[in-house]
Amino acid sequence: MTDMRAARYDRYGPPEVLYEGRVPIPTVKPGHILVRVQANSVNGGELAARAGQLRMLTGRRFPRGIGMDFVGEVADAGAAAGVRAGDQVWGLLPRSSEVGGNAGAAAEYVAVDPGRVSRSPGNFTPVEAVSIMGATTSITGLRDKVRLKPGERLLVRGASGGAGSLAVQIGKVLGAHVTGLAGPKNLDFVRDLGADEAFSYTTTGPSDLGTFDVVLDTVGTDLPAYRRLLAPGGRMVGLTFDRNHIPRSLAYILTSSVHGSRRVRFFSGNPERALFTELTDLAESGKLRPVVDTVHSLADIAAAHRALESGGVRGKHVVKID
Repeated sequence: MTDMRAARYDRYGPPEVLYEGRVPIPTVKPGHILVRVQANSVNGGELAARAGQLRMLTGRRFPRGIGMDFVGEVADAGAAAGVRAGDQVWGLLPRSSEVGGNAGAAAEYVAVDPGRVSRSPGNFTPVEAVSIMGATTSITGLRDKVRLKPGERLLVRGASGGAGSLAVQIGKVLGAHVTGLAGPKNLDFVRDLGADEAFSYTTTGPSDLGTFDVVLDTVGTDLPAYRRLLAPGGRMVGLTFDRNHIPRSLAYILTSSVHGSRRVRFFSGNPERALFTELTDLAESGKLRPVVDTVHSLADIAAAHRALESGGVRGKHVVKID
């Protein structure tokens, strides 16, 4: 076999531009490995990339692949140290893949540097495992960027979504008192994830919430209103832009730096083996639970993007690669 199935798109636009195509199996560079992908998840940044909202970075070269994270089985380990054919691994393609657009994890195979993968959790299926990979972003944001401390008050905005549901769990792992803000139908779900309290964004505005040591935002809108909830010495971290007003979001994040510690921190996660290994340990110790909303086939990836854009998500939309 010399080719494989992969999600592709030939122009920027709505979810319907995505289709299942056939492309050559990736060529494996010396020192890299080939992974047969079993599952991939849909992330918010991929929606913006597909819609053309990041075209200043992604350019206009088509066709393009899509997808960054993956769980799968090593098909060819080559001469890579510490990895063998048949190993179950999870990992993330480098950001250069997203910008270049030639490769994507929503495909039957990916070629990757072994330093970007680790052993996947033995207690989770591939679909379950890929649903918690976004926790690397929460760990980086909460522990490394804003140094969340035990006992501090954490607000997670968008607490039922793919990123927010993991941030709730990581917040509890780090010992915080966690408040989740989500849709009215998802409040019990957020509490079940470990949140100490959960409020509906339809009936609870920022002025009704009190103050917090840390605010983690997964929505991207109304950043000034939520930054005002910070207590003295409080910190805020944003995981996404307002996709309808990206320039405005960028401008606010940049100008918020004048507020020192109370600025909005934004970062682009690029985890490697050590962080994935740490996440495997958390999963196998029972400190994290899978957060799967819906499982889609590769041929139905447009529906996965459409569902994520529609909102009301409970966890991750996952693409299962049969």
